[in-house]
Amino acid sequence: MSHHVCPFWIGYLLASPIRRIWHDPTRIIGPYVREGTVVLEPGPAMGFFTLELVRAVGAGGRVVAVDVQPRMLAALRRRAEREGLAERIDAREVKGEHLPVDDLRGTVDFVLLFAMVHEVPNQALFWEDVAAAMKPGGKALIAEPKGHVTREAFAATLNEARRSGLVSEAGPRIARSHTALLTKSA
Repeated sequence: MSHHVCPFWIGYLLASPIRRIWHDPTRIIGPYVREGTVVLEPGPAMGFFTLELVRAVGAGGRVVAVDVQPRMLAALRRRAEREGLAERIDAREVKGEHLPVDDLRGTVDFVLLFAMVHEVPNQALFWEDVAAAMKPGGKALIAEPKGHVTREAFAATLNEARRSGLVSEAGPRIARSHTALLTKSA
């Protein structure tokens, strides 16, 4: 499994409105996010899903976007400012092996993991952090690109998630993606 990080310039392609043809954010997040939801989004890049998440959670919700690339977070903030949503996004830079989410322990309703887990070098630590942030009954949607991630590698990722206490089931159909829906048991 590859552990390189998506180059910054690809973020512009990932944020393109044309991408909605394959990955409509509203359709993908709609079943899981409502007004007041607390969302964690590791690897948001320039915010293709983030802006829709912020709109969906409304003023009573919260979106915490964490990324290892400061330039991606800066671009996300600029896009959010243009849309009038910047104050409702908590953008955090990952420094080190752990997600900067200790303050979220047991509070996250939904985690969106879209085409990024295959870039994580230490999945055991990653899944521990994600599971710790989730509240009991919280959901995580993982979608990994079939072009980068084999069926076997995706299965290994799900096994690592299970070791952290998450239960997996088949996820929704998302174009060109392996998917699963994960739930934190009570």
